[in-house]
Amino acid sequence: MKFKADRTLLQRALAHIHGVAEKRNTIPILANVLISYEGDTLRLTATDMEIAVVEEIAATGERSGATTVPAAVLFEIVRKLPDGVHIEFDHPQSDAPLALKAGRYATSLNVLPVDDFPAMVAGDLPHRFNLPAGTLKGLIDRTKFAISTEETRYYLNGIYLHVSEGPAGPMLRAVATDGHRLARVETELPEGALGMPGVIIPRKTVAELRKLLDEGAADLEISLSDTRIQFQAGPVLLTSKLIDGTFPEYERVIPKGNDRILRVGKRDFAAAVGRVAAISQERSRPVKLSATQNLLTLSAISPDQGVAHEELDENTVTYDAPPIEIGFQARYLTDITDQIDVEVEFAFSDSSAPTLVRDTGSPSALYVLMPMRV
Repeated sequence: MKFKADRTLLQRALAHIHGVAEKRNTIPILANVLISYEGDTLRLTATDMEIAVVEEIAATGERSGATTVPAAVLFEIVRKLPDGVHIEFDHPQSDAPLALKAGRYATSLNVLPVDDFPAMVAGDLPHRFNLPAGTLKGLIDRTKFAISTEETRYYLNGIYLHVSEGPAGPMLRAVATDGHRLARVETELPEGALGMPGVIIPRKTVAELRKLLDEGAADLEISLSDTRIQFQAGPVLLTSKLIDGTFPEYERVIPKGNDRILRVGKRDFAAAVGRVAAISQERSRPVKLSATQNLLTLSAISPDQGVAHEELDENTVTYDAPPIEIGFQARYLTDITDQIDVEVEFAFSDSSAPTLVRDTGSPSALYVLMPMRV
């Protein structure tokens, strides 16, 4: 195998795939990227046996062939080479190192046999539809913060993507929860998605997919079955296993009768939470919200540092209901308000019941936050 590739194209492709390769794994081949060259096309593949990412870029060369090299090492080398150079790869035989040259720079990388590289087969994917990249990015960004990291509740370790019936008809809905907060966002159902099974997309897949969406792809083709999902974004193909589990009946935890409505400007509220929470270094320390007629007081207490409080008045607060005092973990408040543009709406029942949080400018998003004792 011998070919040349543009450094910029190669770096972009490696940036997409090197994160999938497992750096800390008992199977050495999973830390490698499969490089194959044929017919002026260079194909790069990485997998951890749960996710596989394949990307093709243009290249020119003399000999076709394939080999595998450490993904992280190759990415670091290419990233640190100067812009505008072409990188020459030369692999004369299967048991020889891969020689790499760019200008006056030269190195060689140890390889592992291509036959040892696992192939991840997608199988039959009967459900197919297209989704704008911006739409998928919104679904991910407004729900991923609520994905659970508790491995024992593995069925919460991803985003639940499914079809749900809305007031105007079927919708495509994304939901994530860790048991303390819940995020639910929906969009118009794309053509071809009706009848798809509800699937749980794993946390790592969500993270790798989100990287691809920053590259400006217009539309993605999504194909899925009960066990696999595949995303085609331009020259990149991401295939992933799905979480084999049942997502909980989340609708049961969404409160229906919360009628104490507090509206507050997002920017002022988020800044006040940050200032009040700064009194304590404990991430789980609660911030207490005390709401009376068009007045909101935020406060926090730290046994070691002291007390902090801040008032927001009618210039940014609207509240016309019986007074309420309720506490929330500061980080959870911040995670939700980060998804909101202009104004936050809280719908309370009492100080111990789940609270509904909405973005007044985006009715497609809904959040549920469990209170803390204060």
